[in-house]
Amino acid sequence: MNQAVESANSPTFLAIGAGEASRPIAVRARPGRAPGLFWLGGFNSDMKGTKAVALDAWAAERGRACVRFDYSGHGESGGCFVDGTIGRWLEESVAVYRQFCRGPQVVIGSSMGGWMALLLARELLKQPAEAPLAGMVLIAPAPDFTEELMWKGFSPEIRQEIETRGVCMRPSEYGEPYPITRALIEDGRNHLLLGGAVNVGCPVRILQGAKDPDVPWQHAFALAHRLPADDVVLTMIQDGDHRLSRPQDIARILAAVGEMG
Repeated sequence: MNQAVESANSPTFLAIGAGEASRPIAVRARPGRAPGLFWLGGFNSDMKGTKAVALDAWAAERGRACVRFDYSGHGESGGCFVDGTIGRWLEESVAVYRQFCRGPQVVIGSSMGGWMALLLARELLKQPAEAPLAGMVLIAPAPDFTEELMWKGFSPEIRQEIETRGVCMRPSEYGEPYPITRALIEDGRNHLLLGGAVNVGCPVRILQGAKDPDVPWQHAFALAHRLPADDVVLTMIQDGDHRLSRPQDIARILAAVGEMG
């Protein structure tokens, strides 16, 4: 069940799921002309981050629509982070997109949001929405990160802790330690993309920092090779980190979005 519920303040809340799985998803939808912008944030981040706010401001200046939201367990949305899985967050992404987006959209995905953007595109190819994809901008995209960048890099001790206890707390450079659950890892395997061609049905721009400690540049390169070759551009930012939130990085992101119309 998906039901839009107006809040006294912004954001608007969209109820997703039924029964115990129900959670309110916080959405900020700026009205405007198409192509609109649809923001998909990263793992353990929220829609008030530097890049998301900059994109919203850019859209406002140009009279463009812009939709941002927080996954369950993130930011202003309900639900617990520890219950999150790729499938759960994808369900939310698809529901928000179908509920709030009208007309062509440029989807911007950061880190895990890049994986979400690719999965969203796959869902839209299966069942088209009122809002077709005009283009996609991926910032340090991390498809398959639960398997390729987490599980395969974990020590045997960490793997055993996850398998036996169901969760392991991992330190973060960006704040408090966060849980990695067995459910996150196992569900992630149902959504892996890098084993074959990744069809998205629109132009793609990828921005990747060469000094990214979280998503190595080789990961972005592997993704680019699996995307259709007709309109895919990978920009390597030699001194760029994972966040790509410096003024010059934001300018590159906005330029890539501007290319899409």
